[in-house]
This record gives sequence, C-alpha cells and structure tokens, in this order.
Amino acid sequence: MSLILAVLLQVGPAPGTGSGAASQLPPEIRDRKPRAEAQQAPVAPPAPKAQIGKDSARERDCVASIAGDPEAAAESAELWRDAATGEERARADLCLGMALSEREDWSGAEAAFLDGRDAAIGQELIRASMGSMAGNVALAQGAADRALTQFDAARAELGSAPNPQLATVIGLGRARALVALGRLDEAEAPLSEVRGLAPDSAEAWLLSATLSRRLNKLAEAQARIEKAAQLLPIDPEIGLEAGVIAMLSGREEAARKSWQSVLAAAPKTPYAETARGYLAQLSAPVLPARPTPVEGR
Repeated sequence: MSLILAVLLQVGPAPGTGSGAASQLPPEIRDRKPRAEAQQAPVAPPAPKAQIGKDSARERDCVASIAGDPEAAAESAELWRDAATGEERARADLCLGMALSEREDWSGAEAAFLDGRDAAIGQELIRASMGSMAGNVALAQGAADRALTQFDAARAELGSAPNPQLATVIGLGRARALVALGRLDEAEAPLSEVRGLAPDSAEAWLLSATLSRRLNKLAEAQARIEKAAQLLPIDPEIGLEAGVIAMLSGREEAARKSWQSVLAAAPKTPYAETARGYLAQLSAPVLPARPTPVEGR
C-alpha cells in the first residue's frame, strides 16, 4: 500500500494542522465555516429564530455587538442574565454563550448554553436549541461523550415539539459525536434521518460520504459525494473528500482532478494546502495560485 493510501485510510483529509482541542477532532466533525445552505455561527450554531420564538430588541443588540467587541458583549450579557429569569435569562445566556464562543472560551460558552437551557422551564424548543449549542461547544473541546449526552437530551426535548430545522442540527451533532467516539455504525442512523429531513443539505451528504468511506463502503461513498457535489458544486471540502474516495477506489486520475479543483476554487486556504500535499505524494504537477489581475489588461 502506498504512503498516501495509508494516510488516507487512517485519517482522511485534514485541512490545516491547527492547535487546541478542536483540531484533534476527526476532520469530518471539526467545526467548519458556515456552508451555503446553513445559517450557523462557528462552533455553536444558534437555532433559527423561528425555533426559539420572537427575539427581543435587547437580544438583537447584544448579538449584533459580538462581532465588534465580544468581551464587552459578554460583560453586558452577564449583567443582563444576572437580573433575568425564565426565557429572558435563556436569551441572555444565548448571547453570552455566543460571545464566549467568539473568544474561544469553550467551557464558559458551554456553561452559558446549559444555564440557558435550564432556565427555560417548560419551553421545549428553547431547551432543545440551547442543548444542541452546548453539544457543539463540547465537541469543540474534544468532549464527544459529553456532547452526545447533550445532543441526546436535546433530541428528547424536541420529541414533544417537533421542528425539522432543529432536528437537522441535532442529528448532525449526534452523528459527529458518534464518529468522534469511534461508533461509526451508529452514526448512520442520525445521518439517514437528517437526509430525510433536509435532502438538499450538502453538509449531510458530505458527512454521509465520509462515513461510508470510513466504513469501506466505497460505492456508497461515491454516490453520496456525487450528491453533495450536485448540491454544492464548488466547495473545497467536498473536493477533498471526492479525491480521497476516488483514490481509495483506485481512480488516481479522478482523485488528481478533484484535488486540482480545490486549488482552483480556494487557492489560499488550508484546504488548498492539504490538496497540495496529496498531489505532491502523487508526483502530480501542482497548480499555482491564480495571479492577481493587473488593471488595464
């Protein structure tokens, strides 16, 4: 077996090296930038507003301030939370958790989301939403066992108040946690549920393809990555995974083309660095980054 095949079989594509607990997660569950079809904040995506009721002006102002000054936003949210109860406290905790996530204070963010969940007594959607965010932050800390517990609790809360969007977020989280725990066979069930709830989610099909590849179901993995690519044609993560699946299936030229497409689509990203590394092991010519156009030409 060649070096590249051995590496791919062991770990799969891993954009960048990074540091901290989050970088130790398997690549298919590592927190990613928001995808085209998902409106989620990094690491701990807040549920769509429709899932937690009408937001307040104070909540909107608090969340809007996070990008400019997350520390000040966290301080403001703490003061708000300390004077609030019930749903109002949950909303303050939502803002606090998001602000702490922006600062990469994962343990603090998880505690805030769980506090918000516990404050929302009798409000299943809010509790499920906050629990799922706590699960995502637990994953960012490498605590997949704790994350699974929180996702399972969120799923149970949602049982009495079904919501397809939130069920999709929870299902993807459960699958990621199960993969992180090495329970690959069990991860197929939540992914299957998500594909039924959100058949146009490229994220779900990408995760499903990666899972099939890890289970050595290469024909299934190929069909699923093709579906992901149909839904999101120009995406570096999908391109990387498509190349891995092609390489393991003995289609070296197809793998090369997939990785070359990553360089063309995202030349200055960690995904391109990974693609260059794979191509270098194939002794393939590597495409240079596209030159910056000169005005007037």
